[in-house]
Amino acid sequence: MNQHHLAVRKIYTIIDETHSVLRQEDPDGYLRKVACCAVIANPYAGQTMSRDLSLLVTASEELGSLLGRLALEALGCPAESYGKAAIAGVAGEQEHAVACITSTFGNAFRAAIGGGRAWIPSNTKLGGPGTSIDIPLAFKDELWVRSHYDTIEVRVPDAPLPDEIVVAVALANRGRLFHRLGGLSKHEAIQRIVGD
Repeated sequence: MNQHHLAVRKIYTIIDETHSVLRQEDPDGYLRKVACCAVIANPYAGQTMSRDLSLLVTASEELGSLLGRLALEALGCPAESYGKAAIAGVAGEQEHAVACITSTFGNAFRAAIGGGRAWIPSNTKLGGPGTSIDIPLAFKDELWVRSHYDTIEVRVPDAPLPDEIVVAVALANRGRLFHRLGGLSKHEAIQRIVGD
């Protein structure tokens, strides 16, 4: 296997758009969340535990760029929130999922969506085809913006097979509808950034 390429079996995109809560429309508009998943071959599946997971880490840069670009296209506007996740099939281990979404992946994902200053929230697990995972979302430029804490649930019906990994990213166009629990606002966070 080429160290800089991961075999992709399929791309799977989910769009979740909420227009109202308790039949009320938020004056700030609808919430659009998207998740873009790649189902990839796991080069370490079925092997004894390897200390070197660089086949996944190195190649994840290309994957971060691809998924970031596709997710941004699906979102159709600038992203305010982001997150990432991975599910390793049962012939692998959770560490294989983690290897796919380290900072190598995250930095490429950030660049593909136009940047982000905050740590990217993430989640990983082991599972079979159709396993669901909640991708945590947070404001892309400041983790402490409470209005943007959210998730999107993702499942690919036929993945991961035992020797595969589902790698996923998520984006949102805004915070939760009718958020009203205080904390640092998006506007305050942006003002802080501008002042840096």
